[in-house]
Amino acid sequence: MAHASNDSYYIPHGSHWPLVGSVGLFTMLAGAANWLNGSSIGIYILAIGALTIIYMIFGWFGTVIRESEAGIYNDDVDSSFRMGMMWFIFSEVMFFAVFFGVLFYARTISIPWLGGDSNNFFTNTLLWENFTAEWPTNGPGNMGGEFEPMPPWPLPTINTIILLTSGATITAAHHAIQSGHRRLLTTFLGLTWLLGFIFMACQAYEYYEAYAHLNLTLSSGMYGATFFMLTGFHGLHVTIGAIILLVIWLRCLRGHFTPEHHFGFEAAAWYWHFVDVVWLALYIFVYWV
Repeated sequence: MAHASNDSYYIPHGSHWPLVGSVGLFTMLAGAANWLNGSSIGIYILAIGALTIIYMIFGWFGTVIRESEAGIYNDDVDSSFRMGMMWFIFSEVMFFAVFFGVLFYARTISIPWLGGDSNNFFTNTLLWENFTAEWPTNGPGNMGGEFEPMPPWPLPTINTIILLTSGATITAAHHAIQSGHRRLLTTFLGLTWLLGFIFMACQAYEYYEAYAHLNLTLSSGMYGATFFMLTGFHGLHVTIGAIILLVIWLRCLRGHFTPEHHFGFEAAAWYWHFVDVVWLALYIFVYWV
């Protein structure tokens, strides 16, 4: 694989992919809005938007891959990619910080207030006289009826082991690519994305158990809302990460990346480690504390 030796900073040519992506996102939003409001065609509009986004991803990423393999990215471009990925992961950290902040506020401030804590005696007495501040709760309106919280064993703990193992395999794959061991690279990277999809299968089964046997739904008050909000968005990130790792694995099979130039792999590894760390926080504060 040839790489640029010139000092010029590569500026991409005009691209239609941002416009295609914008149209796809707008179509998805319009479809989701119609679907949630009972429109029979909403789901089809949503699907068209999703297919447009997939088409955009394949086209745009394909362009970047061809440019990278052509060797037109120099060290300055590589640094720009790294800074961009760092800022992206930072934005994701802030994204989940907001959700954990909601969980913290609900458990330590709003629920105790509704239970009459501090100077909120009349809030409890006049509005929710029989409400007791405890967690988990679907109150004070008893939304969704009685439910059982999701226990940490067995599924969440099994999923934790799966993700921690995938963190070890992606690290092993990173060492393999740095030392030029292609077979070890493809083996450990393949195990990583496979573990990611196994995690999602377990997550789907956990949701089935929640709805079918625990009566734990998205409508189960604050506990149900925060549980599905945090685990659901994390699951979305795991799905995206597993797909990214699968694409990187396919590129490795085609001989892409070298021990000196493999930022595409590194970006996927950074993202996967981020997903691992978020899950550890989820496992502690959602299932145990």
